[in-house]
Amino acid sequence: MSALAAPADPEDVKIITLARSALARTGAPQGACLRDSDGRTYAAASVALPHLQLSAVAVAVAMAVSSGAEGLEAVALAGAAGPSDGDLDVLADLPGRTGGTPTTAVLWHVDPRGQVQQRRELGPRG
Repeated sequence: MSALAAPADPEDVKIITLARSALARTGAPQGACLRDSDGRTYAAASVALPHLQLSAVAVAVAMAVSSGAEGLEAVALAGAAGPSDGDLDVLADLPGRTGGTPTTAVLWHVDPRGQVQQRRELGPRG
C-alpha cells in the first residue's frame, strides 16, 4: 500500500508533527493531536496502566473537552494502527464546528515515520 499525499495545510502538518512527537516522547503505541474549533491543540499519548486504558485519541478529546472545547477541526493519529471504531465514536461526540455551525473535520492517520496512511472526513452527525 502506498502512502497518501501529505497535507497542504500547515496547521494539519503541525498536528501531525505534535502527534508524532507524543508518540516518540512516550514510547506509547499511539500519539494523537487534536485541533479544536478555536485553533487550540491538545497532544496526547495512549495510556496503558493496570486500571486505566485509553487510546491517544480518547486522551486528546478528554483534554480538549476539559479545557472547554466545543468543536473539532482536525485530529492526527500517529502509530502503526489506525483509528479504532471506539476512536471514531469518541470523535463523533466532539463534532466539527465553525462559529457554532456543524462542519466537516478531518482525521489524519500517519505511521511512526510520518507517512500518511489515511485521510478521513468526519462529517456532522445528523
